[in-house]
Amino acid sequence: QITLVESGGGSVQAGGSLRVSCEASGDTYAMNCMGWFRRAPGKEREGVASIFMPDGKGYYVDDVQGRFTISRDKAKNTVTLQMTNLGIEDTGMYYCAAASFCPSYELAAITTRGFTWYGRGIQVTVSS
Repeated sequence: QITLVESGGGSVQAGGSLRVSCEASGDTYAMNCMGWFRRAPGKEREGVASIFMPDGKGYYVDDVQGRFTISRDKAKNTVTLQMTNLGIEDTGMYYCAAASFCPSYELAAITTRGFTWYGRGIQVTVSS
């Protein structure tokens, strides 16, 4: 079992930056990738970014490519999502995720099918 706890987030005006972080605990030896999902009001949860823990390679959905950066600290079992040039459409609850089996096609797809464990989420609000 892996427990994920998010931190950071908050509120910012459009064009600003925010960072969300996630710390994993428990059976972290079984964790090979982590990722971020978000759910905007009235919408389904969607993938944002993922990272393969052994080599740190990151994957992004098109909407955030070039604006968001995912990074990890293997020793601390943490993953961070640095978000820049935020828009109102980036508002939502952001969820950390992790998985053991992480084929490249799942990392690239960033869907809920590819991840097993999820955090409780943290709010990110972007205002105009």
